Amino acid sequence: MPHDGQDNQMSATITSDMILLPDLLKLTGDAVKPAADILALATERLRAEVTEGGRLSAAKLEAHQTAAHGLAWLATYVESLRQMQGWAERLQTEGGFGELEQLLHQIAFGEYLWQIYGGIPMSQGEIVRLQDIGLSQEDQRGLMTDAVVTLTAAGNTAAARGRLAQLIEERQGVATFGASGLDDELEMIRDQFRRYAEERVVPHAHEWHLRDELIPMEIIEELAEMGVFGLTIPEEFGGFGLSKASMVVVSEELSRGYIGVGSLGTRSEIAAELILCGGTDAQKAKWLPRLASGETLPTAVFTEPNTGSDLGSLRTRAVKDGADYTITGNKTWITHAARTHVMTLLARTDPESTDYRGLSMFLAEKEPGTDADPFPSPGMTGGEIEVLGYRGMKEYELAFDGFRVAGETLLGGVEGQGFKQLMQTFESARIQTAARAIGVAQSALETGLQYALERRQFGKPLIAFPRVAGKLAMMAVEIMVARQLTYFSAREKDADRRCDLEAGMAKLLGARVAWAAADNALQIHGGNGFALEYQISRILCDSRILNIFEGAAEIQAQVIARRLLG
Repeated sequence: MPHDGQDNQMSATITSDMILLPDLLKLTGDAVKPAADILALATERLRAEVTEGGRLSAAKLEAHQTAAHGLAWLATYVESLRQMQGWAERLQTEGGFGELEQLLHQIAFGEYLWQIYGGIPMSQGEIVRLQDIGLSQEDQRGLMTDAVVTLTAAGNTAAARGRLAQLIEERQGVATFGASGLDDELEMIRDQFRRYAEERVVPHAHEWHLRDELIPMEIIEELAEMGVFGLTIPEEFGGFGLSKASMVVVSEELSRGYIGVGSLGTRSEIAAELILCGGTDAQKAKWLPRLASGETLPTAVFTEPNTGSDLGSLRTRAVKDGADYTITGNKTWITHAARTHVMTLLARTDPESTDYRGLSMFLAEKEPGTDADPFPSPGMTGGEIEVLGYRGMKEYELAFDGFRVAGETLLGGVEGQGFKQLMQTFESARIQTAARAIGVAQSALETGLQYALERRQFGKPLIAFPRVAGKLAMMAVEIMVARQLTYFSAREKDADRRCDLEAGMAKLLGARVAWAAADNALQIHGGNGFALEYQISRILCDSRILNIFEGAAEIQAQVIARRLLG
């Protein structure tokens, strides 16, 4: 990055490998403000373009969609740097900011600051630059501070990545590379579920995937005994009453073993959140203990054919029939639908409505199915959707034709609240999805590392080649960035602060990091990575869904942009 009056030589505090303390934390701390200032200026400029009469214009926002989504990514990067700085400062205070952590930190700042200046990848073929968001070259000079210039020149060097790869190689038996900054209780939970995943999930995950099998009920029963399904449900309702941060750690470690296992708790998390936020006292008393114990397995039944993310356009109808309702319509992409006991089902109760205001949520009971008869309940049929990855719970299309649900299953007992109730769950769902993404990315890193250590070419292991080592180093860096952003969003949720913005950012970045890690790990495998017998082929397939469910990346960026600009 050019800088007036600067000869672009490394500061005297910079070695070929790393920036030495105390300079590093001061440099990175000083670099956060200019990045935040650029974000504020970009937000101001774009807001002027997309508002009309003092209000955000949907038509103008769509016309400037690339800029708006670019702003979302810029905000995500700035928040990521802010959270990395907080992580580093906490570790330094606690005496845990060692060489490996310093390298993760400096490379993250060096790379993300360069991307802010030169272009942020929104996807493989979409790079958004500051001028796309309305900033001139003169505006961008605000980034050219001494701290930013030093970090972009010396933060992410080949020498730094090489040294980081060496440290990762030395710690190959450790699942997470670098101190995560969690307290002792959360680290204890992490260790417990890491050991469980290693012993009970990792040895079988690839065969489950290749055979397209449901995760064995034995695993689900073991997870229930460990409290996975009642992790965040209050103790008064039979749960553990633990934090969302604990949910993140558990989801991350189980997803590191297999995303399907890490996702089992998601359905219970969504259902419990719906009931806690919007249910009647009787509904809480009936359902929460059953969900917490794992006695009742739920599934989320929201999406419909031809609607996708446009939930306000749902057509499935719930018609009053005496004290009860009958459901008619079609749903798709319903995960774990066959062997579950209750559906959180979104349907239209007001036939005159055409938007979200006519939707209601039901706790619709159903009979668990078998392989021979997956949907035995009257008025309900379904078929499996064959998928690339994320196979352990299977995906289904469902059809309802006069499917009867009791009136008492209307969530909250009041019609027209379904969309609002669902929105209340999005923070937790997206935080949990970000955690799953981190777990998948970590799995990709470890799989790629193991192959790079064992596979020899031209007389030496693959990890000895700088580009292979560099791929592994950048995986570790970006995983830590996504991890800290996710932990932050969980802490905000635990503090009962609105965190839809933070949760959305964590999910947006985490999904991209997981896909990049899986793709790079497969590349390290070369031709073998394309063979089904190698685990990385599964990890790549599993990682791809993360950019789609719980809000596709484009929808996620749109939601973030609306919050920033509104």
